Amino acid sequence: MNVITRIRQLKNERGWTDYRLAMEAMIPQSTIASMYERNTPPKLDILENLCHAFGITLAQFFLEDETMELVTEDEKLLLEYFRRLPAKKRKALLSLLSDNDSL
Repeated sequence: MNVITRIRQLKNERGWTDYRLAMEAMIPQSTIASMYERNTPPKLDILENLCHAFGITLAQFFLEDETMELVTEDEKLLLEYFRRLPAKKRKALLSLLSDNDSL
């Protein structure tokens, strides 16, 4: 995977300019310009800032199978709560959700 290409892809998907990306990631615009000009991937701390700006994790950044669904923070929280439930309550919750026609 080409990191620079992926950054451009994520930026373009959002309709952002380089300036907007720099502001969202809280990094100097010159850092982004240098990264593009030299075609060198950013250091880890910069890449983490960029991912945070895009609203994704580093793992999601490097995910190449785009058909795979990404889990939101709310979904992660729900899964965490669900895993803490005893088996009987899990079944009851699943039953309630499956019977709910408004979903």
